[in-house]
Amino acid sequence: MKKVELLAPAGNYSKFLTAMRFGADAVYIGGKNFSLRAFSDNFTEDEMKKAVEYAHSLGRKVYVTVNIFARNADIEKAEEYFKFLESINVDAAIVTDAGLIAVAKSVAPKLALHLSTQANTLNYKTVEFWAGQGVERVILARELSLAEIKEINDRMQGKVETEVFVHGAMCISYSGRCLLSNYLNGRDSNRGECVQACRWHYEIREFEKGGDYLTAEEDKRGTYILNSKDLNMIDHLDELIETGVSSLKIEGRMKSEYYLATVINAYRRAIDEYYEKGSDYKKTPFFAEELKNTMHRAFTTAYMLGDNKNTVNYENSQSAGDAVFVAYVKGYDKENGRMIVEMRNRFKKGDVLELLSPTDNFGKEIVLSKIENENGEEVEDAKLVQQTLYIYTDVVAGEGDFLRRKA
Repeated sequence: MKKVELLAPAGNYSKFLTAMRFGADAVYIGGKNFSLRAFSDNFTEDEMKKAVEYAHSLGRKVYVTVNIFARNADIEKAEEYFKFLESINVDAAIVTDAGLIAVAKSVAPKLALHLSTQANTLNYKTVEFWAGQGVERVILARELSLAEIKEINDRMQGKVETEVFVHGAMCISYSGRCLLSNYLNGRDSNRGECVQACRWHYEIREFEKGGDYLTAEEDKRGTYILNSKDLNMIDHLDELIETGVSSLKIEGRMKSEYYLATVINAYRRAIDEYYEKGSDYKKTPFFAEELKNTMHRAFTTAYMLGDNKNTVNYENSQSAGDAVFVAYVKGYDKENGRMIVEMRNRFKKGDVLELLSPTDNFGKEIVLSKIENENGEEVEDAKLVQQTLYIYTDVVAGEGDFLRRKA
């Protein structure tokens, strides 16, 4: 059995390295143009080339999003962009627009094409159609159930790959094709400029009568009537994999490195354990608990298990995680038995921190008995953001690991 791909987002080169370190089989990234995450740092052409070379050296893959809905003025630039992606051996371009698919096939015939979820593919005949247009993988709509996904794959019999989202934020609009941002702010979600207006807190007042605005309350916390819950399929990986999908995709090019490391780490370990133990992987409670250590909204399985009327997050815009990211690990000084870290959130002597790592040292606790700054001075309370510090411990960590404190 071919192992399912774990596909992770990377909003910049640093996040790309985090995804590689924590075990993603592939990443999806965006350039400075034609991507639906214009407010992410994204990649320069040099960074993109470097990322592809590094990923390929590890036997991993890089997909590039070219998933805007294009206007006439975009076509000539897109032609040059597709040629560039082909020239640096990108593993695939993720495209929504039928015109851009035609452009790519014409000017960059060796470049593989994946159809974006924004094309809202819901049935096997549509998958069959896109396969006939030269698309090698279809990223299925989030509105599908496991049974529908399985039927699509059974009917395709391997003629085209399918990919599904497995974790992360969901757009309140159908297949992510939202007009709300454009209407309220003039920033087109379908061209990468979404301001996430669906996450805002809304108030109302009687039309043309003036007076005070009233919060449209479900309760005293207010309302987030357009705010979707976060997808979380960690407890259903066996069912997902058994539908025949080729790739499980994590959402989040705008998310932090710590978020990516935590989520990738949980899914990487869960997928690996599934291939060792089958459905018994679910007997390990760690996987579900690990995902609570990030900032997230209430979790949902969306429509994967069938119709679901409980997908909107009425309580808040975002919930705090069960852990606080406090330091980024820069390396380990074996000679002096100390970890080199960059402070990100306050910690102090006596705190107990936990190591987030793809290695066997993952989860080990470190009691902060001695902390020094670069001048060799002892630090009782680490309060300076991005200060380089030395933590004395025999727990070995590598560059790119993280330290967190349980909330």
